[in-house]
Amino acid sequence: MTVTIGEIAKLAGVAKSTVSRYLNGGPIGDKTSRKIEQVIKETGYVPNTFARSLKAKKTNIIGTIVPRLNSYATSQTLIGIDEELKARGYQLIISNTSQDLEREIESIYSLANQKVAGIILLATKVTERHLQVFADVKVPVLLVGQQRDECYSLIHDDEAAGYEIGKYVIGQGHKNIVYLGVTEEDIAVGVKRKKGFKRATEKEEDCEIHYVETSFSLKEAVHIFPQLYQTYHPTAIVCATDNIALGIMKAAQMEGLTIPRDLSITGFGGYDITEIIHPGITTAQFFYQEAGVLAANSIVKLVHQEEVEKLTISGFELIIRESVDKIR
Repeated sequence: MTVTIGEIAKLAGVAKSTVSRYLNGGPIGDKTSRKIEQVIKETGYVPNTFARSLKAKKTNIIGTIVPRLNSYATSQTLIGIDEELKARGYQLIISNTSQDLEREIESIYSLANQKVAGIILLATKVTERHLQVFADVKVPVLLVGQQRDECYSLIHDDEAAGYEIGKYVIGQGHKNIVYLGVTEEDIAVGVKRKKGFKRATEKEEDCEIHYVETSFSLKEAVHIFPQLYQTYHPTAIVCATDNIALGIMKAAQMEGLTIPRDLSITGFGGYDITEIIHPGITTAQFFYQEAGVLAANSIVKLVHQEEVEKLTISGFELIIRESVDKIR
């Protein structure tokens, strides 16, 4: 049975306001403090910090809006955010939008109405409507994954990662390559990774590169592979995410191809599974948990009106595994 502040006060022989003052760290006599502490221990009372925070003028709640929960990048980023916020005495509320723009806008208003101290938005795209909503709610907002000059942003170094992947694949002797990207509405994944790859490969002679667009879905990658391979017969497919790379690998093996002898594959992300499977997938590994910690630090600073860089860039590491063959 849930114990209330009123019951704690009655058992301790004090007023409810005294218990509330004790829980909020207000001034209270040692004798009274020890009495309340003893009752709390005996009853197993757990303060409802969420409710207390909503009543306060200044809350300790940070809202985080995510486009989907079934994503390695999202889950790892949330772990970093949650652990750092807890260490700093803040609570995390997660709002999932299922990649629905209207739900994303509604979530910003909803979190602001719940008097959150700040909002972290794991954005797939940032529109003019977003900017208007940010201005309306007057709550500190930090973008993670996307960049706008008007906003505080934390991004992964997608363009540099694309460049390193392109340079590596070309360096392995591949001349017929498919770059399998996603919609350019997603600036980070759809534009910047491709831009980096293009920069690494555009000056290569006798190099045939085909750019194809798909969704983020592994199943979609499996579905489009047969036609894609039959059309271009690439020696390598550079995939905009590890999830797409996993789908291409599965489809290629279903078609009787051997990775990497018949087809080389790369991804972006550094998901754990890319190391466990065989052959392991060569990928640009982003540090999602560390980015989550950085995001939590930044939003707390913004809440306290401390100085924060307008743009923070989280690094990456090129992980070379068995999925890319050297063309001789």
